[in-house]
Amino acid sequence: MSPHPDSDHHERVLIVDFGSQVTQLIARRLREAGVYCEIHPFNRVDKAMLDDFVPKAVILSGGPASVKAEASPRAPQDVFELGVPVLGICYGEQTICAQLGGDVERSDHREFGRAVVEVIEQSPLFEGVWEKGSSHQVWMSHGDRVNAIPEGFKIIAQSEGAPFAAIADETRRIYGVQFHPEVVHTPDGAKLLRNFTRNIAGLTGDWSMAAFREEAIARIREQVGDARVICGLSGGVDSSVAAVLIHEAIGEQLTCVFVDTGLMRAGEGEEVVRLFRDSYNIPLIHVEAEDLFLGKLAGVDDPEKKRKIIGATFIDVFDAEASKIENAEFLAQGTLYPDVIESVSFDGGPSVTIKSHHNVGGLPERMNLKLVEPLRELFKDEVRALGRELGLPEHFVGRHPFPGPGLAIRIPGEVTKEKADILRKADTIYLDEIRKAGLYDAIWQAFAVLLPVRTVGVMGDERTYDHVLALRAVTSTDGMTADYYPFPHEFLGRCATRIINEVRGVNRVVYDVTSKPPGTIEWE
Repeated sequence: MSPHPDSDHHERVLIVDFGSQVTQLIARRLREAGVYCEIHPFNRVDKAMLDDFVPKAVILSGGPASVKAEASPRAPQDVFELGVPVLGICYGEQTICAQLGGDVERSDHREFGRAVVEVIEQSPLFEGVWEKGSSHQVWMSHGDRVNAIPEGFKIIAQSEGAPFAAIADETRRIYGVQFHPEVVHTPDGAKLLRNFTRNIAGLTGDWSMAAFREEAIARIREQVGDARVICGLSGGVDSSVAAVLIHEAIGEQLTCVFVDTGLMRAGEGEEVVRLFRDSYNIPLIHVEAEDLFLGKLAGVDDPEKKRKIIGATFIDVFDAEASKIENAEFLAQGTLYPDVIESVSFDGGPSVTIKSHHNVGGLPERMNLKLVEPLRELFKDEVRALGRELGLPEHFVGRHPFPGPGLAIRIPGEVTKEKADILRKADTIYLDEIRKAGLYDAIWQAFAVLLPVRTVGVMGDERTYDHVLALRAVTSTDGMTADYYPFPHEFLGRCATRIINEVRGVNRVVYDVTSKPPGTIEWE
């Protein structure tokens, strides 16, 4: 992703990505401290890019490669010649040592998971957080380890498996940590990253939603001019916030097209129409296309095929409606930063696709429209903050994430109207019980899944042979990693009783206790 022109107004940190699964968490921690940052793959960072980006500090991420392997990735040497602070995390520390004259070795003592580091030297990296002689929990994930540090560096922390757990060259302001400060399992990690950006790099932390709102509005007006914009409204938080922001910028030049696929949660279609037509008076075209989508999905049980069918059908319907709007030059999408970060494998090749997204790159050439993506720099929780800044109702911006393909990927196997109706009713009951228990805001995402399994049951002395329903609820900070929510058994029993009694077609309820990884949050 290339830097946004208006980002020049902010102090910026460059995160060089070596393919870690948690690189995005580094960005999240920095944004939380009010520091604007961008993630760029290691093989896209060169002197020209650095001259254009002008970072005030650089962070080198972790990664799956071994520094000892042939053709393993390296940081551009120009990074160390910028004269700005550099922090290497895990693989980032190892490549610092390998490139600046130290040494890395394969170790028989690998560290994965919680570890304890001992602070052996005071450093600006630890100021106000860790004292010399103290011990602290961190999260390690490494096989190789530093064997010798470059000239000018000193050891500032060590662990049983990593004698160079943290190193520093205070003169050049280059630091390395073998542990991962970005993950929540390193309790003081966010404070250490704040020390790096605020104390060592001297950044003031000028990144805020109020400032972003003003800049985004100015950007939209400059990009669009007097042209008309069409927004593909899904009914979710992302596209809704994008639409309200764009409407604030250009008013009646925006028209929203809401394609109701018949795969939304109960009452959501009506809420979208009410919110945009009545509360914001935004021009809205409402297309009811349930029969079309269900017809296209008939007989399809492969999850990736379902996603592609829904995405392609959405574009067909949207294109048909958009062609009726005269002088439209732009298409607005609620694309977020995690969707556009270019993930890399350790050798710079393509990374594995876990599942396809349904908005990024979804603009068909036949529409001949330019993209407006005002949320492209934001993470999910930042979009919620922007929604509040724009005055969207709290119950709307605080809703749990909902996938683009909707209920289709919460119905493993073939999707039918009967299954969608069963799932909608059960999901409504589940969320109602969560809200009654005061747990909705403590949970990142909760939903029901209608399984392609039938079981025997007994209801009213009669034999039943109906669906199994799985309940899912996870805690997370950003969806990158997640753990199941530990509901009391009484709560789960109450949900199961209500669902079985009130939803015809379900006679058994189970609870999913899988974390991410190894599972994903959604089932498909």
